[in-house]
Amino acid sequence: MANVTFSGPTLDKDVTVYAVAGDRGTLLSVAKAANIAIPFQCQDGECGSCLIKVTHLGKNAPKAIHLTDKEKLTLSVNGKLSKETLAKAEVEDMPPAYRLACQYLVQDEDILVEFTGEPGVEIDLRQ
Repeated sequence: MANVTFSGPTLDKDVTVYAVAGDRGTLLSVAKAANIAIPFQCQDGECGSCLIKVTHLGKNAPKAIHLTDKEKLTLSVNGKLSKETLAKAEVEDMPPAYRLACQYLVQDEDILVEFTGEPGVEIDLRQ
């Protein structure tokens, strides 16, 4: 099981849900099932409207490292994935902070998912 905590200005308080790891469901589908309104449009990794910031909680190494080709392209075009960050993800298994909820496959790990409630607008990493 994975504990997924959603945090955003459209929520009265942070919401934690349990997701079945490995069911091949995306983070967006987990949010929808829990009635959490993460903005989305295409649901296919091409528009970037479901941009989220993911923070791994706990002591274990992050597991949801794989980025789809669509996610790589969309995040790169939108300035959210530098060549250095992509190299860390692919070579050092260090996932980037910004992801697309429609492409992120939930693994057996506890994560904090932050979103602004506005399509494609990021959470400030300096917070």
